[in-house]
Amino acid sequence: MSGRDAILGRVRRALGADSDDAMRLQAVEKRLARPPKGVIPARGQGSAAEKLHLFCTEAEAVHATLVKVRGPEGVPAAVAAYLRAKNLPAELRMGSDRRLKAMPWQRQRSLTVRYGASDGDDLTGVSHAFAGIAETGSVVLHSGADNPTTVNFLPEHHIVVIEAKDIVGDLETALGRVRRKFGRGEMPRTVNMITGPSRSADIEQRLLLGAHGPRSLHLIVVEG
Repeated sequence: MSGRDAILGRVRRALGADSDDAMRLQAVEKRLARPPKGVIPARGQGSAAEKLHLFCTEAEAVHATLVKVRGPEGVPAAVAAYLRAKNLPAELRMGSDRRLKAMPWQRQRSLTVRYGASDGDDLTGVSHAFAGIAETGSVVLHSGADNPTTVNFLPEHHIVVIEAKDIVGDLETALGRVRRKFGRGEMPRTVNMITGPSRSADIEQRLLLGAHGPRSLHLIVVEG
């Protein structure tokens, strides 16, 4: 008998339960099939405009920078403006996301766009978020060729495009969207919830940006 079996056996004996108790097995299966919903804070609820306002407020409170554009065609110009303001090379890394590829990058003639996973030598990466969470100012990205996880962590500057319509009030709703998109047994290998740039205050409680990933997170919110 393994140590695991011994421990579980003691727990069953303490509860007076049999290992083949059909009623208990049925109760477990029912719980897994229809898990109860947790308490959802009220602060993230409200109209779409209220969620957008809260998202922007919370994102900036955790040291992310943010701009709004009226449509996807405004994203390349906003990216170029960010690079100029930071005195960064006009070079980008992004995945094969069809929404990003459809944007008019060719209008920014100075920009060089490279596609695929980051090799660690890119200064700036661009991703398209799956969702945004208003109550924490977080963006949700899932792994895959469209938005490689390496772009989330290896470049020093991470630019994330998020559509205003994809901003939800709370974490639970965002995770529910991920489950509905992929279905049971088809979840992506990784789901990243990013709240502000990478930072740490472990050493002398002094805030250090870029401790474990990008030192800058810039959000471009697409309205309309």
